[in-house]
Amino acid sequence: MKAVVFHGVGDIRLEDVPDPRIQAPTDAIIKVTASAICGTDLHMIRGTLPGLQAGTVLGHEAVGVVEEIGPDVRNLSVGDRVVVPSTIACGVCAYCRDGCFSQCDTANPNGKLAGTAFFGGPSESGPFHGLQAERARIPYANVGLVKLPDEVSDEQAVLLSDVFPTGWYGAELAHLHPGATVTVLGCGPVGQFAIASAKLMGAGRIFAVDCVESRLDMARRQGAEVVNFEKEDPVETIRRLTDGIGTDRVIDAVGVDACRSHNAPPNGRAARDKSELDEISNNNLAPNWNAGDAPTQALDWAIDISAKAGGIAIVGVYPSNDRFFPIGRAMNRNLSVRMGNTPHRRFIPMLVDLVRSGVIDPRDVLTQQAPLTSAIEAYRHFDRREAGWMKVELLPMAAPVH
Repeated sequence: MKAVVFHGVGDIRLEDVPDPRIQAPTDAIIKVTASAICGTDLHMIRGTLPGLQAGTVLGHEAVGVVEEIGPDVRNLSVGDRVVVPSTIACGVCAYCRDGCFSQCDTANPNGKLAGTAFFGGPSESGPFHGLQAERARIPYANVGLVKLPDEVSDEQAVLLSDVFPTGWYGAELAHLHPGATVTVLGCGPVGQFAIASAKLMGAGRIFAVDCVESRLDMARRQGAEVVNFEKEDPVETIRRLTDGIGTDRVIDAVGVDACRSHNAPPNGRAARDKSELDEISNNNLAPNWNAGDAPTQALDWAIDISAKAGGIAIVGVYPSNDRFFPIGRAMNRNLSVRMGNTPHRRFIPMLVDLVRSGVIDPRDVLTQQAPLTSAIEAYRHFDRREAGWMKVELLPMAAPVH
């Protein structure tokens, strides 16, 4: 079968790989009908999220049809349409039973203290082959697949695999209350769904910070008050617009690929030479800087934008070797900081119902479709943050990139 395979930093390829097979009684095999490209994939390709093994199939977002099930999968049938939660969970351990599926004690073969297991991730997350492929093996399929009603399309459902639950989790971690003011840092897909989730939770005012005009336009259409950090200082602007107070809550939907110091150019590419950014040859994507101890712009802004005794929620991805956090400034302002990998399985059934009932249609965030055979080209457009390339759906059938 065809799949997008990682071979090293800046080097991904579309190639033939063996078909997946049932390996455990709780496994299922799905035929992937839609997958997607995520910013987390770029973290690994750029090298800012290290540890991805050569030969790993990329991708952690997918919708599909069940083709085969193990004998202990009792709630699914061959032919069911399903969405795949990005994080992998057993459904049996104490963490899963408490709804903290992303800290499952069983799913990660590296042990109970290894943390989140997810598809297409680095060695510390399993590793498990990803979902940018024609078929995929789903461990613990009785929990790791959620059936879809006919009213929810593949285009809607693929956004429920990761980015919508992650945006919702950001708003939940922030402990939003009706009337609260909130700043969302980053207006990519997760940021857009953090805005949408904050609205559904009753936020009074929502500020959205980014530098890509097409993303800011989408945030503005949702009713957010937008700030382009390449044109004005977001801290000064938001403080001025809130009478010097700042916002009650801040959601960091950016992560490690944020601009990494106040002295760096404010374009999220501080440690990457411009020639590396502009010149992506053949199948290679340019590598990014090495993660480490450098301060991260998004976290600095989050602290300075927060009102005293406010709260910060972090759902943007940071690698385990990032060790810098301005804890003194946060402590001196009595800020609460909550963070974590999204327990997708906890939210997906509820979000499926919201989409099915018409409360929200997530498809506005899905801006491009491309065949799996054009995945490398689609990655180039997405990596460059070209206008309009918000979220890319990969389809197994032939279709033009647009």
